[in-house]
Amino acid sequence: MTFTFVSNYINHHQIPLCDALYERLGKGFAFIQTMPMEAERVEMGWGVAENEIPYVMCLYEDEYECLKRIMESDVVLFGWTGREDIVTPRLQSGKTTLRVSERLYREGQWKAVSPRGLIAKYREHIRYRKENVCMLCAGAYAASDFHLIGAYPDKLFKWGYFTKLRTYGDGAFAAMKPKEGPLQIVWAGRFIPLKHPEYAVRLGAALQKNGHAFRIHMLGGGEMEAALKQEIRREGLSESFVFYGYTGPEQVRDVMEKCHIHLFTSNHLEGWGAVVNEGMNSGCVEVVDARVGAAPFLIRHGENGLLYQSGSYDEMEALVFDLFENWEARRAMGRAAYETIRDMWNAEHAAAALLQFSDRLRQGKIVPEKEGPLSPAPVIKPR
Repeated sequence: MTFTFVSNYINHHQIPLCDALYERLGKGFAFIQTMPMEAERVEMGWGVAENEIPYVMCLYEDEYECLKRIMESDVVLFGWTGREDIVTPRLQSGKTTLRVSERLYREGQWKAVSPRGLIAKYREHIRYRKENVCMLCAGAYAASDFHLIGAYPDKLFKWGYFTKLRTYGDGAFAAMKPKEGPLQIVWAGRFIPLKHPEYAVRLGAALQKNGHAFRIHMLGGGEMEAALKQEIRREGLSESFVFYGYTGPEQVRDVMEKCHIHLFTSNHLEGWGAVVNEGMNSGCVEVVDARVGAAPFLIRHGENGLLYQSGSYDEMEALVFDLFENWEARRAMGRAAYETIRDMWNAEHAAAALLQFSDRLRQGKIVPEKEGPLSPAPVIKPR
């Protein structure tokens, strides 16, 4: 089988899956990058040397060979490309094609009533509803958006991002999370309004007021950084917060391994949230806004993490306080989170499921997985 993945650019969230596909297919696999990575992402530590990765082809360097590969591959998976003109010929060819997408209407499904928008969605998606093409939903609410416009009926499947997997023996895992001393909390991401880093500062003030021993590790940077640090000083929290700035993926994971709790406070505009995968793989107890795309796919509330509703700071705070007051009873959630990533939501498992699904699709059969990646994506209302 020849399999080609086409997306805007390769990054550390895509590489584990691509490596797993390349390991299975060799030269039968290629990733086509349609544009260079933005400078902002490079500064955040996302940059990779794409010219040193054997399976990467760049559309903007050799368009002829890339387009030839797209049309001749047995299976093509299209992510966001910024080039619908290279997607359309493949879809019209009738050859086996997959698409992967986050939400269409993050800002609200009311946008689906726009006549101009519906015309665009018809051209990109709806008109292929009966063709040999399926949609991989990178986020739990994406299926609702596609269902709303009548695209891909009975052809919407769970998908996501698959970060680098770290595995630990029982002894090593237990040693990562010290029983003594303050509970360690990690928050990672850009300091921008949609991610609500100010929730971590409010939480720190509340924990200090109630006499809890803690330390909050803030990884990232952005427009809100100065204001956050000023508020921390005003509240007398400087000894309880550590700021790292933008760090590479490996350092993020190193910090997470030492932490007991991972806060992910993004709102409904967060399509997936790969940092949730990383926190779970690191054995953190996740406290996550339920509107984040990854949350309903990865987290079973009270078993392998905790979800709070509708961006409620008060509900989030209550969940964290419960963890502090009942830590020994709750710490098993971190182990369950780790096992969720180790056993199911990882690149190796996803690659195997993807190739099996694709092979059957080439035969005209749609055979979903029973759970996890490539299982049917339920239609979950965003609200």
